[in-house]
Amino acid sequence: MFTLLYPGQGSQQPGMGKFLFDNFPIAKQTFEEASDALSLDIKKLCFEGSVADLALTENTQPALLATSTATQRVLRSQFGVKMNFAAGHSIGEYAALVSTGSIAFAPAMRAVRTRGQAMQAAVPVGQGGMVAVMGLDPAQVEQLCQYVVSKSGFSPLSPANYNSPGQIVISGSQKAIDWMKDNAKAEDIWPGGAAPRLKMIPLQVSAPFHCAMMMPAENRMREVLTSMDFKDGDVPVIQNLDAQAHTAASELRENLIRQVSGPVRWMQSMETLKRAGGTVCIESGAGKVLQGLLKKIDSEAFQVLNTNSLEDLEMIEKIAKTKS
Repeated sequence: MFTLLYPGQGSQQPGMGKFLFDNFPIAKQTFEEASDALSLDIKKLCFEGSVADLALTENTQPALLATSTATQRVLRSQFGVKMNFAAGHSIGEYAALVSTGSIAFAPAMRAVRTRGQAMQAAVPVGQGGMVAVMGLDPAQVEQLCQYVVSKSGFSPLSPANYNSPGQIVISGSQKAIDWMKDNAKAEDIWPGGAAPRLKMIPLQVSAPFHCAMMMPAENRMREVLTSMDFKDGDVPVIQNLDAQAHTAASELRENLIRQVSGPVRWMQSMETLKRAGGTVCIESGAGKVLQGLLKKIDSEAFQVLNTNSLEDLEMIEKIAKTKS
């Protein structure tokens, strides 16, 4: 039994999923279904789209969902993969719910297209931003955000992605971020002791995701997801919002809605997964971002397999046979 992990924004890359489309009828069917759902050529976007095309949030999110769903369908139908847990990073959570039968694929495709558009439209360009804070633990990052809001008078500013130990992304007002870069000093925030070194890396993003500035997008997604049919999942999904495992339709829906403006608790989610024994994982989709994060979270506990080539899938098939 495997945990299937679904990557989020930042994992997209030109050509993603093409080897699946070329080799497996079920993947071809999945990309066709995705294109039909949106009246948009998702194949062309994923296989031929430029880096810039794929970086547009309204394109990124459906492209990732289509690729991740094609991947998990191939894994399960062609390579004997059985799943006991699922989790997705931000937009990846939609792929997790599709894979557990909680939501249908075509409505999910339409929902993530709307989600991308709503998140892009929620904040005027230049008014918000995101910064990776390196070397601090979660409590220290939360203290940093509280200090900046209190001293600068600008808000919001809060943790957006608890990615791995020492790599937490914060999100919010660009004015607060600018004040922080110019004025925040570790010795002022943590006086009287060994102050941690503040290292901040601005991220090239189109909007301040996963913070209170996303409430207009969250409200739009509440409308969309309330009108969608949700079922109880057949496998637990460890959700971003609370880092807990859920199967009940009502909980899955509400947590999916609230994660638009809530932080992605990935590090905490993986600790939950480790306690549950779901440490043999497959990154079901493009890239190796989640594998990299899990190496930082606990390289000894987790084994993460990738799905970027036929050779990767053949390796998974060999391991699946030993677990059957």
